[in-house]
Amino acid sequence: MSYKHLSLDSLVVNRANDRHGELENETAAIAWLFNNFEAHMRNLTKDIVAQGQVFEPPLVFPDQDLYVLFDGNRRMTCLKLLDRPRRAPTVELQEFFTEQRAKWQSEFPSAVECQIETDRDRIDDILFRRHTGSQGGVGQSTWDDRMKSNFIGRTGMGGGFNAADEVEKRLSEAGMLPHKKVPRSNLNRLLSAEAFRNRVGFSGARGKFEFTHDEPVVIRALRRIADDFANRHVVLGDIWDIDAKRAYLDRLETEGVLPTSANSLAAKQPPSEQKPATVAKPTPTRVARPQARNTLIPNTPYSIAWAGRIQRHRAIWEELQFHLKLSDHPNAISVLFRVLVELATENYIEQTKLATIAHNDNLAKRVLKVAQNLESNGKIDQKYSQLLGKFPQHDHLLSADTLNRYVHSPNFAPSPDHLRAMWDWMASYLVLCLNA
Repeated sequence: MSYKHLSLDSLVVNRANDRHGELENETAAIAWLFNNFEAHMRNLTKDIVAQGQVFEPPLVFPDQDLYVLFDGNRRMTCLKLLDRPRRAPTVELQEFFTEQRAKWQSEFPSAVECQIETDRDRIDDILFRRHTGSQGGVGQSTWDDRMKSNFIGRTGMGGGFNAADEVEKRLSEAGMLPHKKVPRSNLNRLLSAEAFRNRVGFSGARGKFEFTHDEPVVIRALRRIADDFANRHVVLGDIWDIDAKRAYLDRLETEGVLPTSANSLAAKQPPSEQKPATVAKPTPTRVARPQARNTLIPNTPYSIAWAGRIQRHRAIWEELQFHLKLSDHPNAISVLFRVLVELATENYIEQTKLATIAHNDNLAKRVLKVAQNLESNGKIDQKYSQLLGKFPQHDHLLSADTLNRYVHSPNFAPSPDHLRAMWDWMASYLVLCLNA
């Protein structure tokens, strides 16, 4: 194995690529890629132009004075057509590659670093491990949904919502975009999770930017963040993981930069206007049957930034949200719910260094004191704080006593309906504690 920069002209798109089997020549192989993957090829081309590079060296086999591509055919096809747009299979594609080439910012590469293998058996071994699945751990493992979610949450890439684009657009409209270039990847990384976007005062739910707090306050906060990044007061190492991102936002909150509950738009929404009654013959409508909720935690997104120190909390959460059915496992669910309440409460106490907690305080007192702290810091309103104030009450269905009896009483059987009600009562509290 060796690595060497090879000219684009010396690289040959493989006419016997395993994607399609043997074709007549390189031209036919290029045409096949566009006939079958045109949208992907266009998107790949745009990405290569935007980045100004390819990220993995192609795998090639020497053939006289040329090198046949065995891995990287799509990437190199895009580069070769950017170099010579007239080689594209159709007039429309020729125009596309001409337009994309005009957008290339730096000097266009005439050569690309490649991995050269002279042993065909070794090439097949490499391809087997890269492209035939995990093979029991031998090959590359495809990421599952949680792995993809972890990557998106860490980097902000691939989530269908580009926070940097949206932030720059609004700062530009307000005339507050820094003069220096803002590192977009860092901005996306900081605002990768809905929990962090909400703290700054906007939402990216469903891929759409929406202010959740007063726009002028949010714009000022975004301007401060953009300035910190542009002037390198904050660099990648300062926001590498969830705790680091949270620490930076905590500092901004302490300085009064971030919006508060007083700026929340939800709290200022006027009651819906009453529409005048109309006299009309009623028409029968079919009411959709509501879907039964068969797990304790609804299968809807919750804005939680899962830090490394709360991975057990996350494992319990996912068991309660995806795996344990209320109809089959009410006892296991009730016990795990009690554990989650305690772990989440302790996380808030430890992260905020809550001074009012006594060593001998039981769970009921701890939840009450956390609720009071959340209210005093504007995280919850008085009404919800009073509702959580019922938690220490004995013999109340929504109480610590109920959770404890689930664990210790041989005669107190959990009801799925009651468990659902308890979750709905405590969900907001738990999310706030886990995000501390």
